[in-house]
Amino acid sequence: MKVKAYIATERQVGAVEKRRCEFQFGGKPYPVTEKFLVYHDTRWGKPLHDDRELFAMLILEGMQAGVSWNLILEKEDNFRRAFDGFDPAIVAMYDEAKVESLMQDAGIIRNRRKVTAAISNAQAFLQVQEEFGSFDAYIWSFTDGQVVDHRLKDGDPMPAKDELSERVSKDLKKRGFKFVGPVIIYSYLQGIGVINDHSVTCEYR
Repeated sequence: MKVKAYIATERQVGAVEKRRCEFQFGGKPYPVTEKFLVYHDTRWGKPLHDDRELFAMLILEGMQAGVSWNLILEKEDNFRRAFDGFDPAIVAMYDEAKVESLMQDAGIIRNRRKVTAAISNAQAFLQVQEEFGSFDAYIWSFTDGQVVDHRLKDGDPMPAKDELSERVSKDLKKRGFKFVGPVIIYSYLQGIGVINDHSVTCEYR
């Protein structure tokens, strides 16, 4: 989610107003859907340590290239069904017949390069697990297990990438991962909670 965050409020039925981030992209308001708000409130910026979910988010972020995150969230359940719950051990074994089946699935993004990248990324993911014991241990090692909290204030620009995402991207590419450029990886690190870019006044941070 590559957005600029600042203060906003939400009026909830039967509840007090809660402050949350408001979203802009390229200086313009970002269209917020119900699923987007649920993602922001319950997942974005929250530390994630489950390997299957770390793999799921890596694939979903790669699928986002060239499209909106709203579209990815709208299709997320379809992606999870089509890709066997994002089990990397299963995805790594997909053959050409499975690729063709996925290319006929209207519920997902039918981009052959992204589909085949998911397979090669699953294979690379398994190699990382073997080397480090878990992908969780690997990805959190870049910050020594600590959350990078930028503590953004009203009007502060949100980076599209930074030194950390450049470093992680470079290492992932070296290991054979695809669709892992520094901008995608910055968004990924936000999504799995390595980076917390909630506004300091957001009550969902």
